Amino acid sequence: MRIPKKENQDSGRRSFLKNAAIASSILIVPRHVLGGVGYTAPSDQLNLAAIGAGGKGSSDIKNASVNGRERVVALCDVDFSGSASRSVENFPNAKKYHDYREMLDKEKDIDAVTISTPDHVHGPAAAYAMERGKHVYVQKPMTHNIREARKLTEMARANKIVSQMGNQGGSNPLLDMVQNWIDDDKIGKVSKVQVWTNRPVWPQGIPFPEPEPSKKPEDLHWDLWLGPSAYIPYTPNLHPFNWRGWWDYGTGALGDVGCHLIDIPFRTLGLMYPTDAECSVASIYTDMWTADYYPKGCPPASFITLHFDATSKSKSPIEMTWSDGGIRPSHPDIIPADDDIGGRNSANGVLIIGEKGIISTNINDSSPLMPKLYLNDGTTEFGPEVEENEEPEYGHQRKWVDACKAGFNSKEHKALTSSFDYAGPMTETVLMGNLAIRSYMLRRENSRGQAEFFGRKKLLWDGENMRITNLEEANQFVGREYRDGFKV
Repeated sequence: MRIPKKENQDSGRRSFLKNAAIASSILIVPRHVLGGVGYTAPSDQLNLAAIGAGGKGSSDIKNASVNGRERVVALCDVDFSGSASRSVENFPNAKKYHDYREMLDKEKDIDAVTISTPDHVHGPAAAYAMERGKHVYVQKPMTHNIREARKLTEMARANKIVSQMGNQGGSNPLLDMVQNWIDDDKIGKVSKVQVWTNRPVWPQGIPFPEPEPSKKPEDLHWDLWLGPSAYIPYTPNLHPFNWRGWWDYGTGALGDVGCHLIDIPFRTLGLMYPTDAECSVASIYTDMWTADYYPKGCPPASFITLHFDATSKSKSPIEMTWSDGGIRPSHPDIIPADDDIGGRNSANGVLIIGEKGIISTNINDSSPLMPKLYLNDGTTEFGPEVEENEEPEYGHQRKWVDACKAGFNSKEHKALTSSFDYAGPMTETVLMGNLAIRSYMLRRENSRGQAEFFGRKKLLWDGENMRITNLEEANQFVGREYRDGFKV
């Protein structure tokens, strides 16, 4: 896709203004005279907008503004009466919109957008912005499905878009400890990785709520909240948070923390697309002798196995397991019984298991990384118990903003920890788990009129071509169907 000439990011608005000033011999007043130490000239400010200004979106756009160093010109949200009101208070001069398409079409001077909506809107909103030459910061997971992740990765590269996914732990400097242990061969050849979480902490494994149009909040633009999903009447208990457990809108526990936790081994071991996926899921009781599932939503718990080819970081194939719903792996023998594994209370974590030892770690907002190295010979090495962060979320948003100002080919862009060139394949891997879960729940009637679950097998994955090669019905979950006006 072609970027409009006026929005080409390597010869953008700020460069034009600077060159025009020189050409016309306009006297440039020193910045310290205009605004004191730390002053940023208006011509050097990035024009930012938020798509999704409440919840996580309020901190994303605030952090991206870098304490007012950059200019927030517009805010978009489907309901400004809730937590999005904080963004309105923080940026009272920003114009307000309910439809991101209208905002991006009207506000021509927007340089970059943060996207912090429910998962199902990430892909359509990011694609719409990138088509118009806007840099994008997209909350995790980068997209709702695998095909969207691939398309956005290709689009960012083709349109020279500076991109970043909101897995801020990737910018945590303590992650370098894990990388150094791997690079220094401290634990030897890695063959197994175990990842787990206490999520979900929202409703899952229950019937889909009943529509109640009369209860729709006055300020909520419901049709825009649905976005690419099929229209249904207003349904309580979806907006603003409990959408996570329903496939039309969310991506379950994997989408919530998978991009934090799986990021650690994916990054440090140099993984790429998995070769296969297999899972089992917790069922729900329906009546005597019957275990069933609600296909519209994620199950209450799942266990997933992914395999990866050998990499330059580890010379043997790697098996990664994921478990959610509070199910965690057994305590390794070489880790003292009273030590947590992963993070605090062993609630979320990662074990990278090598022939000479184990790396135990975690990364999310409530339980810091705290890397721990346990070797078979009894040697240990621990990261700090308390992190000292110099800026919010390790500067994850600020670094993206700096890269936007420096340009697509800049060293600042290349230094980003989760640009789409990295975040795209990693997100695809995370979402492979959901593809396996949804395939596991596929059923049809057999010749005796009984339910037959025919997707319960190891799914063989052709990552380059985004296809399951041994169960055609599973490929319906690689992408999704879209309502008019929202297609990626």
